[in-house]
Amino acid sequence: MNSLNRLRPLVNGGAGLISRNYAFKSDLKIKWVRPEKIPCYKPAKSGDLVPLPALKGGELMKDFRQSNELDSADDSVKNLFTLEHNRRREMLEVFKDEMVKRVQRHELDYGSIEAKLGLMTAQIRSLQEVMEKFPRQSAAKVHLKELIDKRKRFLRYLRRWDYRRFEYILEKLDLVYKPYPAEFHWITRKDSLRKLTDIHCDEIKTTRLQNYRQLLESQQLDFLAKKLENLQFIRKEQQECKVPVTVTPEQIQAVKKQYEELKEKRKVLEEKAAEEQD
Repeated sequence: MNSLNRLRPLVNGGAGLISRNYAFKSDLKIKWVRPEKIPCYKPAKSGDLVPLPALKGGELMKDFRQSNELDSADDSVKNLFTLEHNRRREMLEVFKDEMVKRVQRHELDYGSIEAKLGLMTAQIRSLQEVMEKFPRQSAAKVHLKELIDKRKRFLRYLRRWDYRRFEYILEKLDLVYKPYPAEFHWITRKDSLRKLTDIHCDEIKTTRLQNYRQLLESQQLDFLAKKLENLQFIRKEQQECKVPVTVTPEQIQAVKKQYEELKEKRKVLEEKAAEEQD
């Protein structure tokens, strides 16, 4: 009968229609916004913490750094062999070599799993820069996704069999390992609202418990004073009436000690609060 009283007929609606005026979703003040979909080639999804470094303009190309002829050549000739006057591929080769040298086991190591991860990381960051400028290049996008998946497989293997080397690779290459989820699930409004409602209810519960705790703590000093007074009165009455004494001096002393400690603690807190206000 009570539930029927909450229902009222619609004033402007059709005959026999009823509406409710309780437990609306707007009462919870929960708003759900669909999360933004991040493409697979973005650094936020692949785990690359730093982008491709800027072009080193005055540096010579990789194959001409030890050339004796360029040491005595004119500046106009040297500029022809610098990175800024050549193709982007030359700069990428320098970056690949730097990334491999960060993690290679020895000077001639180009085939270990660490060197392969360094090489793949350089290629991935280069392709990510290309995709930022030309997002409609489907061939580069497919190649980039294949490289990211391959690097994840390599990192997963290292994480399973050699965790110390796995952490070393992540630190040297500025990476974050982001594995695929164990179970795939669609992001739906219903499930998200259910989770948000649970979080909202937990926050309400926590807030009310904290407020109740503060209320009890504010009454604790008066409660201990009254308890001490009652224990002393009970002991005195039992002694005067010559009945077995149930309240021992140790109990009274323990309550008195607790009262004095709490009183001193409150005094220190009040002094700190006064200093902060000044």
